[in-house]
Amino acid sequence: MLALGAAPAQAQSWPERPIRLVVPYPAGGNADNTARLLATQLAGRLGQPVVVDNRPGGSGTIGETAVAKARPDGYTLLLDATAFTVNPSLFPSLQFDAAKDFTPISLVNQAPLLLVVPAASPFKTLADVIAAAKARPGKLTFASAGNGGAQHLAGELFQQAARISLTHVPYRGGAPALTDLIGGQVDLMFSATTASGPLVKSGKLRALAITSAERGQGWAQVPTMAEAGLPRFQAHEWNGLFAPAGTPGAIIARLEAETRASVASPGMRQRFAELGVQGVGSSAREFDAFVKAETGKWAGVIRTSGIHLE
Repeated sequence: MLALGAAPAQAQSWPERPIRLVVPYPAGGNADNTARLLATQLAGRLGQPVVVDNRPGGSGTIGETAVAKARPDGYTLLLDATAFTVNPSLFPSLQFDAAKDFTPISLVNQAPLLLVVPAASPFKTLADVIAAAKARPGKLTFASAGNGGAQHLAGELFQQAARISLTHVPYRGGAPALTDLIGGQVDLMFSATTASGPLVKSGKLRALAITSAERGQGWAQVPTMAEAGLPRFQAHEWNGLFAPAGTPGAIIARLEAETRASVASPGMRQRFAELGVQGVGSSAREFDAFVKAETGKWAGVIRTSGIHLE
């Protein structure tokens, strides 16, 4: 009876000490920026500090492993991104089961990708790119920030949906990839609006399509991939909050409510708009369904393309 009463009592008194928010990526990126904004909001709402702990490496798997093995007491959380739904299909021997070792709390935000080409590119539309790729299979190149990332997978999805063949050119990060794209060393790239948007608005790149279901805020002139000829094509970079599996339901419910309220707050909405991301603040049930759908989608893309990372 004492054991049965321990979890509810713990949930009622939670939090009694600082909370650690693990970000499995380096400081300065979209996930880190999102985590720091959310940490500030949650600290004020929960009455305890929320400390961001960057654990980069292994495409996110190092930080993910640390949280999967943490005590499920609400004091260690994970702010993860698109890689969470990709890594199970890319890495054959993860030290955790993404579907069983985590509890989704809320989808915090997402950023659609822009299909961009150099400003001097002859391609003016998505149809131009597809026609050129079909005329010269394998000759057109697409850049990415590295193997297995959202940009790479969006390019693979594009090839499968359009039934074309492109050559992937992976870089060590998005910045050098975009630099070479501007210079014309590669032909095209899928890049989040947060990174490529300013370059499009400054005239250094041209946006041919956006990967969201609807035209993005601030991008009314850019057609969706579906409008441009590829139905149901969607891809996003996203950030969401997770807890280790087994975390008491009352703590999960509190975190879900406070995260949703944080995302809906005027200050956070303004900062997201400045960063070029779309605030979501979903329910835990909605986020769980989203994670399952994304995991299945990217598993199919990876299986078809034959991508494999050690």
